[in-house]
Amino acid sequence: MALTTRVVRFSSTGGPDVLRIVEQPMPAPADGEVRLRVQALGLNRAEAAFRAGQYLEAPQLPARIGYEAAGIVDAVGPGVTTVRPGDAVCTLPGFSMSRYGVYAEHALVPAAHLIAQPEGFRPLDAAALWMAYLTAYGALVDIGQLGAGDVVLVGAASSSVGLATIQLARYLGAVPVALSRSPHKAAALCAHGAQAVLDPEAPQFAERIRELSGGRGARLAFDPVAGPGVAILARTLGQGGTLVIYGNLSGQAEQTPFPFYDAVGRGLSMRGYLVFELINDAARLARAQACLQAALADGRLKPVIDRVFDFDDIVAAHRHLESNRQVGKIVVRVSDD
Repeated sequence: MALTTRVVRFSSTGGPDVLRIVEQPMPAPADGEVRLRVQALGLNRAEAAFRAGQYLEAPQLPARIGYEAAGIVDAVGPGVTTVRPGDAVCTLPGFSMSRYGVYAEHALVPAAHLIAQPEGFRPLDAAALWMAYLTAYGALVDIGQLGAGDVVLVGAASSSVGLATIQLARYLGAVPVALSRSPHKAAALCAHGAQAVLDPEAPQFAERIRELSGGRGARLAFDPVAGPGVAILARTLGQGGTLVIYGNLSGQAEQTPFPFYDAVGRGLSMRGYLVFELINDAARLARAQACLQAALADGRLKPVIDRVFDFDDIVAAHRHLESNRQVGKIVVRVSDD
């Protein structure tokens, strides 16, 4: 009897309920591919947008889904020499989800998009690492060149990327200011390293940023929201500051202004960013991995897990992903080994 495996697919775009777990033949890896026995999944907002038909990549229906997994190499295709069966690895996002989505008990992935699971990390934690920390590194170090004492504004601060950004900023000696409209999350954000938690729509927002920065203004604003609120962030940036936009949580990307007077008056930069530009540049990725692996090994960076769901509860996990109640990463347990 042919071997089968269970895979999450969706045949129409929409809310979490479009996700289905289906039985499919066990896939065989082709040239440059690896078959992964998945242990855990890390959920990301990009996957919710992909499922809803609102992502940069349009799903090819019926579509697979998922960027981030930790697992064991189960089989390798021709030409693969970088890993071998039995290796514990994580996926690096950067492939097409329609083709290589990792929400599955077994998933094919390009061998070039694998990295070893850090020693001492359980799979549930390893699945929560690379999307968040590489995204944060790309903005703070690779683009922003953040230094000691610099103030960085962290949008959607309770997300996995937001918390990774806060941790990385502290590691660099910078001053992370969490942006949140949820007062009940303030204590948790401060416990995870935020110097302050501010509502960007509060009347004294700009004044508080000036106080925290010693009058210089923020060095970097890292924003996953886009839309009209970008103008508020620009007003808080100091001379030569940078505004990095990496998402569209507002759903108003087309209404994102270019803050002309702030930009020309203080030499500001405004830039779009996705983690794929870092992952697809071998030299930049190598620098990022070296920095992050060292900080993960000595405990200065540590993923924050909000909640763990079982694979059969993938719909509930996506509902929680869109609830905005979480603080940290939502992880799905696929197997216990």
